Amino acid sequence: MGIALAEVFAPGEYLRDELEERGWTQEEFAEIIGKSFKQVNELLSGRATLTAPMAQAIAAALDTSPEVWLGIENAYRLAQAEPVSDDIARRAKLRGEYPVRDLQKRGWIPKTKDVEELERAVLAFYQIRSIDEQTPFACAAKRSEYATPLTRIQEAVLLRVRELAQHVQVAAYTERKLRDCLESFRLLMHEPEEIRHVPKLLADAGVRFVICEPFTGSKLDGICTWLDDKSPVIGMTLRLDRIDNFWFVLRHECEHILRADGRDTGFVIDDEVGAILGADLPEAEQAANAAAEEFLVPRKRLEDFINRVGPLFSKTRVVGLALTLGVHPGVVVGQLQRKLQRWDLFRPLLVKVRHILTPVALTDGYGHVIV
Repeated sequence: MGIALAEVFAPGEYLRDELEERGWTQEEFAEIIGKSFKQVNELLSGRATLTAPMAQAIAAALDTSPEVWLGIENAYRLAQAEPVSDDIARRAKLRGEYPVRDLQKRGWIPKTKDVEELERAVLAFYQIRSIDEQTPFACAAKRSEYATPLTRIQEAVLLRVRELAQHVQVAAYTERKLRDCLESFRLLMHEPEEIRHVPKLLADAGVRFVICEPFTGSKLDGICTWLDDKSPVIGMTLRLDRIDNFWFVLRHECEHILRADGRDTGFVIDDEVGAILGADLPEAEQAANAAAEEFLVPRKRLEDFINRVGPLFSKTRVVGLALTLGVHPGVVVGQLQRKLQRWDLFRPLLVKVRHILTPVALTDGYGHVIV
């Protein structure tokens, strides 16, 4: 048996009872509170809404508080209002927990105001059955906090990388092919334009390579995942458009593949990987960082350079070291900055590469629209 809710009355009903108890007429009460007869009459008849000044006047005359009368007014108006649709809460939850605006802007889900259609699109994109469910993949490592779940923004980028990778044609993957590919990379590191060969070399080694422009706040640089046991994928966001960051992240992700990181446990995700070099990282991340550092500028060569030249570093000396290593000076600068924690050093040498790479790699974003 249901419980009946108490009937809610307008404040004028309660005021009429108060006036009758005191034996006051409407005219008298209007004179007492300094209001017109019309104002009092309209309030008593329920035709007028109780205002804050009127609540204060009534409270002063009846020795109560304005809050009591305003509370009665609010309760009455809420009781008279039409029930609010559950769609409002559903829309708020969807947009509060998921990057709906960005997903629609990028064309990953349709633009619609219908909450049912919007929810179905979000669930389908995230491959889940309810908006409270976590996207079904595990993470071997991620970001700078490895115990927390992925954010919905990060999940979106990862899922898109995985979707794009399925459309990239590659040869059969073997570890030997990828190691040979790394040796080919060394011949490309002296000039930014040579980066255009990277997607083809990776494809020949059996590695799918895609670029996905990140959403604001995702803070993702590199992604390693596997479509199956024999199909590795490298996704890059290129959000830090610098030659040193590109080569560091690329080599870092290649190391994850060589180690088979993430093959059995899902994604390996690197957040600001170029700057995360602390010893408290998981072993897989430490190994990938160490391999990337050694690949760009061998540690012994970098330390010898710092001990011999520092602190009197100069552009000429940096360029000289780069020539002996066969890499672009920006590659040396990036490693020097990280080693010394001097992010101001020779910044003009950190040339941009995104405009070179996006035209030759499957790219979502940065002006490239994939339907």
